[in-house]
Amino acid sequence: MQNTPISLPELDDLDRRILEQLQEDSSLTNQDLAAKVHASPPTCLRRVRRLIEEGVIDRQVAILSAQKLGSTLTAIVEITLDVQAAESLDAFEQSMLTEPAVLQCYRVSPGPDFVVIAQVKDMPAYHALVHRAFTAQANVRNVRTFFSVHRAKFETRIDVRA
Repeated sequence: MQNTPISLPELDDLDRRILEQLQEDSSLTNQDLAAKVHASPPTCLRRVRRLIEEGVIDRQVAILSAQKLGSTLTAIVEITLDVQAAESLDAFEQSMLTEPAVLQCYRVSPGPDFVVIAQVKDMPAYHALVHRAFTAQANVRNVRTFFSVHRAKFETRIDVRA
């Protein structure tokens, strides 16, 4: 299997300023965004559309307060599979894509095969998640969970200046 180099889009200073602002507040109107990045509205709109088409902007979402929605338990879960064949790893990943409580799923190395971040209402909801998503799968060998007692930082922004 040959590694194909990833083609990175060319980003100039204006692109980076646009991305910085959108990471801060993606609900800005094009007019307000253009003013903040010191560009004309047509130029700004054209740049944002290009960044979306090139996949630099993956999606725009609202970040909700788990606390205010009553989902107060964050679980960081290490999963080890019995069989690490590509098909088995892919099958586990696919099962995580359909699980609403799972916010993030990472295939990792070394150590466990996966690290999963889940957000649930409480301990009974966590136990239901573990049974439904992890222990009911025949290929899951080990589940080790850490519970967040305090979140010091949560960011979704990527440093585009680097």
